[in-house]
Amino acid sequence: MLAKGNDWQTLLYPQITPTVQGVVEQIVNCSYTGVMKRMYLQVKALEMITLQLAPIITAQGRMQPQPRFRAGTIERIYQAREILLSRLENPPSLLELAQQVGASDACGGLCLRTLQRGFQRLFGTTVFGYLIDKRMERAKRWLREGDRTVLEVAIMTGYSNATHFSVAFKRKFAISPSQCLLGKKSVWR
Repeated sequence: MLAKGNDWQTLLYPQITPTVQGVVEQIVNCSYTGVMKRMYLQVKALEMITLQLAPIITAQGRMQPQPRFRAGTIERIYQAREILLSRLENPPSLLELAQQVGASDACGGLCLRTLQRGFQRLFGTTVFGYLIDKRMERAKRWLREGDRTVLEVAIMTGYSNATHFSVAFKRKFAISPSQCLLGKKSVWR
């Protein structure tokens, strides 16, 4: 209550969002009985607590200081990004990537943790997330060109399994690679 000063009521009774309202309705309209009902209500209670705490935790997260990096470290993180971009089909492991750009004797290269934090801070995603995102962007471009099959694009993008490629592509763009190849225009992300 001290965190909000005199406005303690908003801490105890935060604004009800449509999501919170939906969970309340699910609790009230629970059709399960016995043990299933008890388990269901416990899960919904935890969901409600999560939804209510999320804004508070998010606000606290914004107040925490961001990790600071030396100029040389930032330069190495950008260098790591360039290596990933040049080797999308066959990227180095995280350890290899850190060793390729690192110069720190304390870690035997750029520390893995520093590399991960740097990518998160500078590019808003993990190293792996960045790699997947760039692979999918390239795959989308190749599919739009229309002169390659889905399997060829999957292999060129670094996937040995077309199904894994299709799942990742659909997760990113909300359409299948086949739909993209056929020219469906709803690739919106």
